[in-house]
Amino acid sequence: MHDLKGKKTFIAGVGDDQGYGWAIAKALAEQGVEIILGVWTPILNIFKKNFENGKFDVSRKLQNGKLLTFSKIYALDAAFDTQDDVPEEIKMNKRYQSVDGYTISEVAKKVKKDFGNIDIFIHSLANGPEVKLPLLETSRKGYLAAISASAYSFVSCVQHFGPITNAHGSFLSLTYLASERIVPGYGGGMSSAKAALESDTRMLAFEAGKKFNIRINTISAGPLASRAAKAIGFIEKMCAYYEKNAPLKKPLKAAEVGSAAAFLASDMASAITGVTLYVDNGLHAMAISQDSPTLM
Repeated sequence: MHDLKGKKTFIAGVGDDQGYGWAIAKALAEQGVEIILGVWTPILNIFKKNFENGKFDVSRKLQNGKLLTFSKIYALDAAFDTQDDVPEEIKMNKRYQSVDGYTISEVAKKVKKDFGNIDIFIHSLANGPEVKLPLLETSRKGYLAAISASAYSFVSCVQHFGPITNAHGSFLSLTYLASERIVPGYGGGMSSAKAALESDTRMLAFEAGKKFNIRINTISAGPLASRAAKAIGFIEKMCAYYEKNAPLKKPLKAAEVGSAAAFLASDMASAITGVTLYVDNGLHAMAISQDSPTLM
């Protein structure tokens, strides 16, 4: 995938060195892509501190022996499109007062000023404040918050970053099988948010393809026991279930999702858009679990 060398990517949603966003950053860096980050505003300082203090040095190592580097790290809160959308209590929060220009539109303008156009955009963020609640117990506020942060944020990112993306560029998000299958415990409207994200991927592929000449895809990744995923409370059990019941009997590695993302970002995938690509060791194809004593 040498066609990626020298290109620029903006990755929204990296918060540590454990998640898929980090793995995608490494995979793209391996191919010579310049990495620009957008980190959730409340954790920006701790992320920078951990990065600068060497906490991530082991996981920063690339295959060529070099360390993963970022050209710039921006504060980003993808729940807000413009400053007019930011509630007063958020503006007055001390974690927000120390930074400015953290909404999607403002960050897009900063990136354009600092780097010119980009080539790749990675949406690696989601939030459901009531994710531990069953859908029947989810409030309207919690449900809409999940949709806003996890699905509409991608629409907004395409709106604002699409105009600063070079022709033939690639936008990619991350989804999950709960968008189309029942996953008890994945609540708070998050399954609905992922379904919306996948539907939006198809529509954006059409609209943004015509308007900006860019491709829009999403990866349906299997579970990963990252810090963020542990918020749902049963991620270790879900990983174990996947490993036992997927056609490929092995743990899913974050690097495998990173490799798939690098492929979709490259010219090797130049005719692929509007796709939900499953990277889950094949579990999406299963109708029943293999550990059922009755059927298997």
